[in-house]
Amino acid sequence: MQQADQLARLVAFYEHLSVENLAQLGAVYAPHARFKDPFNEVEGHAAILAIFEHMFVQVDAPRFIVLDSMGQGEQAFLTWEFRFRMKRWLTGEQCIRGATHVRFDAQGRVLSHRDYWDVAEELYEKLPLLGSFMRMLKRAGRR
Repeated sequence: MQQADQLARLVAFYEHLSVENLAQLGAVYAPHARFKDPFNEVEGHAAILAIFEHMFVQVDAPRFIVLDSMGQGEQAFLTWEFRFRMKRWLTGEQCIRGATHVRFDAQGRVLSHRDYWDVAEELYEKLPLLGSFMRMLKRAGRR
């Protein structure tokens, strides 16, 4: 599979991610793929699928918007926004901005997936009680 095709397939998977199409994960990720984000570090289809299933339980209307993507050889890098509504704690649509580095296997499936985003700024600072504390720490660090 051409590198541009595997990257386009990955972008399409994330931009159209829904409970109904989670079964497509096996076509996009290698069987023993590794996935890491600020909260999880797992390996294999079942474990990665569990992360996405949990996401749909925790938040309403989750969607990824891929802003940019570029690939070179078996690697790719994407920047994105994750938009969602919290089922509790926060009102209104929320947005987390981040980036992902992936490596593809010879069949064009994701072999490793690593998300990078600032949990403090993008999530914790927005929570009612914890947010006040996090913003205070941030201000204190600038002095």
